[in-house]
Amino acid sequence: MIALFTDFGLTGPYTGQMKAVLLRDAPGIPVVDLFADAPSARPQPAAYLLAAYAAWFPPGTVFLCVVDPGVGGPRAPLIIEADRRWYVGPDNGLFEVVLRRAAKARVWRIEFEPAPLSASFHGRDLFAPVAARLARGRPPPGKPHQPKRFPAWPDDLAEIVYVDHYGNAITGLRAAALAPDARLGVAGSVLPRVRSFCEVPHGAALCYENANGMMEVAINSGRADAVLGLTVGSKVTVEP
Repeated sequence: MIALFTDFGLTGPYTGQMKAVLLRDAPGIPVVDLFADAPSARPQPAAYLLAAYAAWFPPGTVFLCVVDPGVGGPRAPLIIEADRRWYVGPDNGLFEVVLRRAAKARVWRIEFEPAPLSASFHGRDLFAPVAARLARGRPPPGKPHQPKRFPAWPDDLAEIVYVDHYGNAITGLRAAALAPDARLGVAGSVLPRVRSFCEVPHGAALCYENANGMMEVAINSGRADAVLGLTVGSKVTVEP
């Protein structure tokens, strides 16, 4: 399958145009909308989100990833094979955490140059055709490449990296990387760590390990983003 991971938003033509290319170039291959609202123009928080959620998908999945504020500039267009999953997108840190956590990875710089190639929509014109080729079992159209790396980024990011439809706030922290009884400090409060929402009263704040192994901040029957003032980039602390 092909999984879309973009910051295009939930309205507008961009996702639809990319899907049209995939339908044209890889007919019959399922396309999954994973994220259309990844952190806008912010590759760093998106990198932690992508790594966590990509791990749920089976080997062979092709991730078409577009969080690309430098589109049209000098950043390289990449193909990555990491732990038998494929990733296509910009060389701007979006794949830093995937590469760091992979047991085995290879990287190519895309050499395929379609005509026409717009300066501002590589998702449609470049990345989607390449993702379709990979999904059809074709070899990577590129040359081996050393991607730009970001060694100063932490292995786990103590920030909010995504706020979902319910107002729950996902952090860049893997639960497995923390002590089993570690809690999160948010907005001046230390939140109880529980297994699920039902373990605290309605309206109470909590933190828990979500279904993809990330620490998440929530309010039972409420919106953590509104009540606690959380947005992408809000800091959290790890408390004993």
